Amino acid sequence: MKIFTPLIGLCCFTVHTLLLSACESPDPEKTEVLAVKAQTAIQIDGEANEQVWQEAGWYPIDQRWLGDPYTAEDFQGRYKAAWDANYLYLLVEIVDDTLIDINADGLDRYWDDDCVEVFIDEDDSGGEHTNSFNAFAYHVALDYAAVDFGKEGPIYLNDHVNTRRTQDGTTYLWELAFAIYDSSYDETSDRNIPVILTAGKRMGFAVAYCDNDRSATRENFIGSVYVAGEDKNRGYIDADIFGDIVLQP
Repeated sequence: MKIFTPLIGLCCFTVHTLLLSACESPDPEKTEVLAVKAQTAIQIDGEANEQVWQEAGWYPIDQRWLGDPYTAEDFQGRYKAAWDANYLYLLVEIVDDTLIDINADGLDRYWDDDCVEVFIDEDDSGGEHTNSFNAFAYHVALDYAAVDFGKEGPIYLNDHVNTRRTQDGTTYLWELAFAIYDSSYDETSDRNIPVILTAGKRMGFAVAYCDNDRSATRENFIGSVYVAGEDKNRGYIDADIFGDIVLQP
């Protein structure tokens, strides 16, 4: 059973204006998201048939980090979160009138293609993480490849993320499962072991979407957390801007 539903009620615009910039909250307090415990296995197929997706609540992706104001037809986004001992699960619903992948090399300017970006800081320690694994900034592309900066540049982390996407018109439902790694992750090793997740665990967390319609570079970058100041594109550098996600019992 697919659960595509209109996103209009989530946004701050009215019939008099379609500019979503009004959704940007002036509240600088840290966002807290609750992930619902999955009692049965979640199949990653983009269909969202599992009961946990009926139980989990929606959270908005409505903070304009980069780009000009945009319309509801151009972009809307929201997500749900769930977990079990092995994975953090996300259901991300995106309205996007044009999907584009202009960079054939998946490690070259991947942020300029349409993609879902998920930020995870396993121990919620915050701080700089550009070329370390103090935190992760997963760019999940249209072909499901997952990329983040390693110690010397972009690397594929495809074994961290399982993703599928379905479509209903211009609405896309992304279902994602993330194996969670801590700061000891070593990109040169094949012996990395994911963290076992338990109820009450708190992690640094945010979700974003890179939106490009027909340009050489992305036209908008929209996130789930408020970022103070002029420089809002800091998630790939600084885990201090993340919100929190808490695993419910």
